[in-house]
Amino acid sequence: MNKTIPEIPVASAAIRKMGVPLSPVVKAGGFVYVSGMPPLDLETGAIVRGDIAVQTELALKNVKRALESAGSSLDKVVKVHIYCANAAYYRIINEIYGRYFTSNFPARTFVPVASWPMEFDIEIDCVAIE
Repeated sequence: MNKTIPEIPVASAAIRKMGVPLSPVVKAGGFVYVSGMPPLDLETGAIVRGDIAVQTELALKNVKRALESAGSSLDKVVKVHIYCANAAYYRIINEIYGRYFTSNFPARTFVPVASWPMEFDIEIDCVAIE
């Protein structure tokens, strides 16, 4: 099985600049694995510290961009993990998530977390087919 690491415009460079030892997206065995995407500004790659609605929107836009960079799309997602610093944001996150995933929903897990080493409140990862 071959593994390839597609380049995501802006996000790949931002993650390298942060010094985090990970690949933001990996293609292998007919699947696309997207690492946890925080709310990165799509133009600058900077972490956005807005409210949870702004952060969720950006995290999902980054997931979408990662999938498209790997030749996949949101409609091919089979599993999503949402990690959030406050379970009380669940309703707001769900409303925004529902605009990105409108039918044939992927499996999903919502995980409240204590904190990250960087200042953001949400991170979303997923697995999709190519």
